[in-house]
Amino acid sequence: MSGIFDDLDLSAFWDEHEFYAREYTDDPLTPDKIAFVERTLGYKLPAAYVELMGRRNGGAPVARCHRTAVPTSWAPDHVAMTAFLSIGADKPYSLCGALGSRFMMEEWGYPPIGVYFADCPSAGHDMLCFDYRACGPHGEPRVVHVDQERDYAVTEVAANFEAFVRGLQPDEAFDEA
Repeated sequence: MSGIFDDLDLSAFWDEHEFYAREYTDDPLTPDKIAFVERTLGYKLPAAYVELMGRRNGGAPVARCHRTAVPTSWAPDHVAMTAFLSIGADKPYSLCGALGSRFMMEEWGYPPIGVYFADCPSAGHDMLCFDYRACGPHGEPRVVHVDQERDYAVTEVAANFEAFVRGLQPDEAFDEA
């Protein structure tokens, strides 16, 4: 059976810095861990996210920027992410961890539109989220950027997680001439 990302070279996908391993990368996925997180958050996680986290459960990609059609508080043409939250509850930056999806909604006031799966370099002032409003809790969510600095403005970034990963670009792609 082939995987969603089999055609991508994931050997150079991840940033190997120790900080990301310590704070974001959790133990390998198990069916029980996935079921626990989905039950706790009330949403079925996208298959592409589960597959990628099955290869490394949380961490920072080398290419961390994604083009947007409209300006954000980060840049006029893209958003930047720090790292993917792992599927689990043990690491601070895991979906159900101390700084996970529920924390962002309950403590920071982010809108309850889905699952916050990646943080951004602004230290909590913007996040990437699986937006389930159009598809329901068991559908295929779009990826959105939620911007606390702009009254929690929601900007579509990608139609789904697979498209998001395939659209990631390095910082240098957006360097100003």
